[in-house]
Amino acid sequence: MILILDDDPAVRTSLLLLLQKERLAAMALESPAEAQAFLQENRPDLILLDMNFSVDTSGEEGLRFLEWVRRRDATIPVILITGWATIDLAVRGMKLGASDFLHKPWQNAHLVQSIRTVLDLARPAEELSTRRTLDRSFDFQAIVGESDPMLRILETVGRVAGTDASVLILGESGTGKELIAEAIHQNSQRARRPFVKVNLGGISASLFESELFGHVRGAFTDARFDRVGRFDVANKGTIFLDEIGDLDPSSQVKLLRVLQDRTFEVLGSSKTKNADVRVISATNRNLDDMVRAGSFREDLLYRINLITLRLPPLRERVDDIPKLVEFFLGNLREIYGRPNLALAREALRWLKTQPLPGNIRQLKNLVERTVLVADHDVLDVADFQVHSQASRPAGRDHLPAVGAMTLDEMESEMIRKAMAFHQGKIARVARALGLTRSSLYRRLEKFGIPYEEQ
Repeated sequence: MILILDDDPAVRTSLLLLLQKERLAAMALESPAEAQAFLQENRPDLILLDMNFSVDTSGEEGLRFLEWVRRRDATIPVILITGWATIDLAVRGMKLGASDFLHKPWQNAHLVQSIRTVLDLARPAEELSTRRTLDRSFDFQAIVGESDPMLRILETVGRVAGTDASVLILGESGTGKELIAEAIHQNSQRARRPFVKVNLGGISASLFESELFGHVRGAFTDARFDRVGRFDVANKGTIFLDEIGDLDPSSQVKLLRVLQDRTFEVLGSSKTKNADVRVISATNRNLDDMVRAGSFREDLLYRINLITLRLPPLRERVDDIPKLVEFFLGNLREIYGRPNLALAREALRWLKTQPLPGNIRQLKNLVERTVLVADHDVLDVADFQVHSQASRPAGRDHLPAVGAMTLDEMESEMIRKAMAFHQGKIARVARALGLTRSSLYRRLEKFGIPYEEQ
């Protein structure tokens, strides 16, 4: 049962009719005092809470009641609804434990979506303790691993995939954040709709609106044609905002407005479009530290992290290395026509001892480089050591002295070396550097490094 708490009879009636249409049991009360008396004897599945119950429009009355509810039973989910919304009020409500924050007048579809998401997430978790059990219930074909840390991640993915909850995926570079995002989409009700990937780290502030929301011809100097934005392409589906920690402050404001209002305008047009998309974000940066430093908006963080997944680095799931290596070898056997490729037992033990700071991506690149160069099929420790950065002893001798080079200069030099080593073959250079081809192309243009289109 859903408890509606609002002093406006028209709002109460409207919400009751909407929930009745959705076959959701509900009742409505008009004051916090009535609600407190009701909650002494009853426990609703969800509370829809107005923030103001008098001429005061500060929202303090709603926040006080929310605090009371959290003290009494912190497991009851609460969605805040107000016609006097401010960013500060939203952040304070989310900090107190509210599940979502909506504005009046609300969009019925968005409100129902939020209610169903919160109710689904509040249900007791099923016991899913083995990879076999998980694979019977969900499609995790692209994800390799059955260590305890990965099983916990996959259990959570399976639990949240069927909802429309915003998900924030945290983890070091190379831990598989994009694969997890795809798994969430593939196991969701939007699986047959588009899954649109956006690398926010590669979009400048001046192009942000055009890339994400689109533009019409003539919207700015070089706008010779209409452009469909990523949110339009992802309509009814999922948008994956990778490297969200790299987003500049002005773009953060624009993204927050879309996530909050679920609407956007195409650049150069006054027509408003609805954003019916599920948002999954990812970053390898510490957003909490960035919030404290003032470089990432706190209200945006609360919008994107209803569910947070922290992917373990490979050093915390070394038991998965054998399965990962076998998965990579299986692909390479087909790609290079070498059906007898195998790994010596000593080589496998050696790989499990390596730090591999680049995680799964570094392990994959190491295996592929070794396969490409080795003239025999059973790979041993010596084959890997030739190509392993991780086999070098730790120390300062492998890095230039502080002040000798800037980070851009170091990056440029490494790309030039990789281009020379792989004779300008973009795909191989990208794999060796742990980049996507599009990311490598951007860096080649940035540093003025010549290359041939492939």
